[in-house]
Amino acid sequence: MAGGNDPYARELARQARERERARKAAEAEAKRKAREEKLAYEATRAQEAVDRTSVAEHDAEQLSELLRTAVLDERPLTFDRLRQKFVPSQFVPPKWRSKAAPQPGWEEYEPEAPRGLLGALGFGRRRYDAEVEAARKRFDRALQDHARHEKERVEKLEKARTRHEQRNREEAARIEAWNTELEQRRAAYRDRDVEAVEWFVDQVLAASVYPHGFPKAHRVSYQADTGDLLVEIDLPLENVVPAARAYRYVKTRDEITPVPRPEKERKELYSSVLAQTALRTVHEILASDTEGIIQSVALNGHVATIDRATGRAVHPCLITLQADRDEFSQLILTQVDPRACLKRLRSLISPNPYELEPVRPLVTFDLSKFRLMDSLDVVAGLDSRPVLMDLTPTEFEHLIRQLFEAIGLDSVNTQPSSDEGVDAVAMNTDPIMKGLCIIQAKRTKNVVPFETVSALAGVVEHKRAAKGILVTTSWFGRASEAFANEHGRLELLDGANLVHLFKEHMNLDVIPGPVPPKRRPR
Repeated sequence: MAGGNDPYARELARQARERERARKAAEAEAKRKAREEKLAYEATRAQEAVDRTSVAEHDAEQLSELLRTAVLDERPLTFDRLRQKFVPSQFVPPKWRSKAAPQPGWEEYEPEAPRGLLGALGFGRRRYDAEVEAARKRFDRALQDHARHEKERVEKLEKARTRHEQRNREEAARIEAWNTELEQRRAAYRDRDVEAVEWFVDQVLAASVYPHGFPKAHRVSYQADTGDLLVEIDLPLENVVPAARAYRYVKTRDEITPVPRPEKERKELYSSVLAQTALRTVHEILASDTEGIIQSVALNGHVATIDRATGRAVHPCLITLQADRDEFSQLILTQVDPRACLKRLRSLISPNPYELEPVRPLVTFDLSKFRLMDSLDVVAGLDSRPVLMDLTPTEFEHLIRQLFEAIGLDSVNTQPSSDEGVDAVAMNTDPIMKGLCIIQAKRTKNVVPFETVSALAGVVEHKRAAKGILVTTSWFGRASEAFANEHGRLELLDGANLVHLFKEHMNLDVIPGPVPPKRRPR
């Protein structure tokens, strides 16, 4: 027979054709799936670029709305909002302790009695009785174990409940103590107590919520007699502004590439951020001060960074302003241009904050919180080799002030009455080591008492000074020296040190006081 008429050959050919069609269909399906997967992948990557663009746009919008957001919040921090309310937590025992385990039942232990003819005739009774007796013992032990476990469970449950109630009592006591102290601070605040006002402003600034990348460092100083507040805050660095305006997906390279934000736009947004932050800080302080205790706010905005030219840490001031309450209350902050608003106020703004070009602060440390007096030139009337003990206390204090001026500090003397143990205050204007120094001068022939050193430490803390310096014509005891070393912000200068400092910085040969006694070796 011819092959074309062979049924078997025709069937083989048909099967081959079917296999070829199936192969081609499978290839087509695989290609279709590959195309769909590729399209889905590309869509996912494109959506990722869209999402990253949305994040960049959201971050930029947040920065442009810093001031407006804070003003529209209309919920300034107040003493009432600082109050805490105690809500006792409910005791929720662990599941395995909440319910008792089921008590064992005799039916779980009772052996099966003999059945059928043997049971009827009484055969196997002795063995059954023995099994019952053994089961009874096991059942009794199970009952005892259950009772013991239940007792332990109840004891643990009660201990957990007791601990929970104790935590509730402790939390209630903590909140009550907080609220009591808060009311005391509120009363002190109304009386213009410096510490209370500065504490409250600290709370206001700490509660202010900014986007990621904003520092929270700040310090405040209040002058009670005038109602003036000095605030120094750290501002964000330029990298707080998103470097990318958008993102796009490049199919050919399978990459998501940033679309850079133009330099002009980046600098303008950063300058706006600095201006908004300064205005927002003043707004939040004055809005929270519902008692009208603060009459004006002087603000210095710094950045903490590294000088690219020297590699040293620097803290330049980029914005400084001074605003009265009445003047500031007239501003409609939701509609102002932040930089134009700052120019209208008494302010200075860095012309080039990107390059850290500083401005001179309008107000530095609030030296007016000390009672200052006119300086006296003591050096002009001294002999060639003066004896410090021959000077009057006032002359000695002014001479010490002149010494620190020669060292390089801006110094002034305080009035002798009510100076809280402060004879002079000095300002270190070095950008790295800057700070307020409290100076106390003791012209004495005897060892300086330990109480004098510890009292100066208290004044340093109260005035929030960077350093306290105790100067004497005599000497200090070991306890005083150990205390100063441990405190960290105290420096003790005895008569021998004074001789060296006067010679080095003022070319004066001075005679301090009596020679201290020799110490016995420890």
